[in-house]
Amino acid sequence: MSNSPLTPGIVAARLPAEKIAAHFSDHTPALDRHEAHVAADRCYFCHDAPCITACPTSIDIPLFIRQIATGTAEAAARTIWESNILGGMCARVCPTETLCEEACVREAAEGKPVEIGRLQRFATDTAMARGGHPFTRAASTGKTVAVVGAGPAGLACAHRLALHGHDVVIYERRAKAGGLNEFGIASYKSTHDFAQAEVDWLLRIGGIAIKTGVELGRDVTLADLRRDHDAVFLGIGLGGVNALRAEGEDKEGVRDAVDFIAELRQTSDLTTLPVGRDVVVIGGGMTAVDAAVQSKLLGAQNVTIVYRRGQEKMSASGYEQDHATSAGVRIICNAAPVAVHGNGSVREVEFAYTVDDPDGLKQTGETFRLKADQVFKAIGQTLTGAPDVATVEAGKIAHLPAGVWAGGDCTGGGEDLTVTAVAQGRDAAESIHSSLMG
Repeated sequence: MSNSPLTPGIVAARLPAEKIAAHFSDHTPALDRHEAHVAADRCYFCHDAPCITACPTSIDIPLFIRQIATGTAEAAARTIWESNILGGMCARVCPTETLCEEACVREAAEGKPVEIGRLQRFATDTAMARGGHPFTRAASTGKTVAVVGAGPAGLACAHRLALHGHDVVIYERRAKAGGLNEFGIASYKSTHDFAQAEVDWLLRIGGIAIKTGVELGRDVTLADLRRDHDAVFLGIGLGGVNALRAEGEDKEGVRDAVDFIAELRQTSDLTTLPVGRDVVVIGGGMTAVDAAVQSKLLGAQNVTIVYRRGQEKMSASGYEQDHATSAGVRIICNAAPVAVHGNGSVREVEFAYTVDDPDGLKQTGETFRLKADQVFKAIGQTLTGAPDVATVEAGKIAHLPAGVWAGGDCTGGGEDLTVTAVAQGRDAAESIHSSLMG
């Protein structure tokens, strides 16, 4: 089954259904109760815990681990959610190896940190499975807030505002809420439709309405929202993908990695999803790794990540890079794309070797080619649409009018991490609450 007459190498069902199902099962299985207690017992419960400082949402990690150790997982979950309402997803997708676990005293002493991420998942999964919602809304304030974007920043902001008694309307351009948690991460990191389950659980606080299919700048303007609501929060993410600026990048078989990942996340039968035999992914971040690994898991024979700088400058963590190579993905560094070759559809990608010296990145003049029938661009995203939102500098929201707040990737301060987007949404909600009640 060919994806296109021009791309005969891109086909579906490269692997049997049972093998694909196994490949996309939970990458890091959950701890059972005994395993969680053993893992929790390794924590020193430090007084000045460096893991808390390393967590962008400042979760009281020693406290929730102690609560797990004493058999009160639901109390541990509440401790997590008080700082990070999307703690369940963050436990699955956060690069804990470069955040809390890297700062763990056990890591410094033994080279093996406490498994903070897996313990966080154990606590939140246990509490969610038992039903209910641990928070109760305050009395209604009579104030309404518009939240644009139902991604991590928007959801965290909406929940905290609802907790304070404000009524919230979330405007989301896609058909489903969740943002990158739903559309932008590897499927094997979040199985069994967890992203939607977490959204449904979060909405139990009450006072939050979600309007899907509504895009800022197309269906509603910032002026409309400022007129109809007492405050506005923008968590619109980044909708555009940077261009390769390489000749021939418009050929058949070249596409954005984020679109591929979103399609994969929304496909109920992965045997119907076409993938190339020779896949090249251009970029060095988590999106590049997720696209490359999932291409391999779908049955691509040769998958290569090509990054223009040195491997130490890749924004994907060392853990994720190792995961990619262990899955059979090759990583080539210090190479930049200069041309995509092929008659209508991609057949090869030409790269130039680079050097990164004090004067910047330069091409050496020496080139090489990689065979490719499918190419994914993962070289960063930029703000698109919504021209009336605010001043935009370097593709990110820079200045906002009165009564408008913003957070997450659209502001450029989110580091492309769910956890930092959650922190910004939560903190913006506290600022909005103070402003409205002040």
